[in-house]
Amino acid sequence: MNGKVVCVTGASGFIASWLVKLLLDRGYTVKATVRDLGDPKKTEHLWALDGASERLQLFKANLLEEGSFDAAFDGCECVFHTASPCFLATEDPQADLIDPAVKGTLNVLNSCAKISSIKRVVMTSSMAAVTLNDRWTHDVMIDETWFSSVDFCERNELWYALSKTLAEECAWKFSKDNGIDMVTINPSFVIGSLLQPTLNLSAAQILNLINGTTYNPNENYRWVNVKDVALAHILAFEVPSANGRYCLVERVSRDSEVIKIINELYPTIQLPQNFNGYCWQVHKQRAG
Repeated sequence: MNGKVVCVTGASGFIASWLVKLLLDRGYTVKATVRDLGDPKKTEHLWALDGASERLQLFKANLLEEGSFDAAFDGCECVFHTASPCFLATEDPQADLIDPAVKGTLNVLNSCAKISSIKRVVMTSSMAAVTLNDRWTHDVMIDETWFSSVDFCERNELWYALSKTLAEECAWKFSKDNGIDMVTINPSFVIGSLLQPTLNLSAAQILNLINGTTYNPNENYRWVNVKDVALAHILAFEVPSANGRYCLVERVSRDSEVIKIINELYPTIQLPQNFNGYCWQVHKQRAG
């Protein structure tokens, strides 16, 4: 893949950092955007990656600043749009989550529409934009045709899920109206080794189990490894037939199952386990 130039937005994030790493490993030249070029927490781990000194370029860009992505996208064949706020607690969901996600996505796509070299946009969405509605039953099969309900998210104050749902919906409309070839990757809770120095939301869920901040023994979580998510983004660009939405769920487990693994890895902690309850599963036929 030497010679191909791509861009990753929000490159300092958990998924994006791994995406930059794997792209560099595959010989790509990577133009990556961060909000603050002077913040070592956003840049040092990227510069430390193999191949970064030769094939990584960092650009400052802001989701809410129109045109700020133009320079980074110029000459690229693909834009991997990962940048979006990722947290749950907020006193102002409109300003903190929804506006950056929705307006930021439209800002990115507007810049993409100006660049003739861009062949495809791969957008990081979420299973939070898929599963949250009133259609759940124990025998239902969730797939890529599902969208989370805006009304459901608003009623239950699921602001992060609302931001991802609205952002993806507006992205599909804009891409279709403007002839942009777009693919979305919808991962579940993403776990794995951290490249960045800050703790991401999904990894924080594990930490909360360990320190006892949150614990619901029968809570279901859908997990996927960060390396698989990063690779899925790349394949969504490299495989010409890739299209639409891709839901990434490797397994489903309860808090109690996660705690059992934690106890095996760290026996001195000895958290409670052995709870019973219904657990959702990945549909193996569709996954195959």
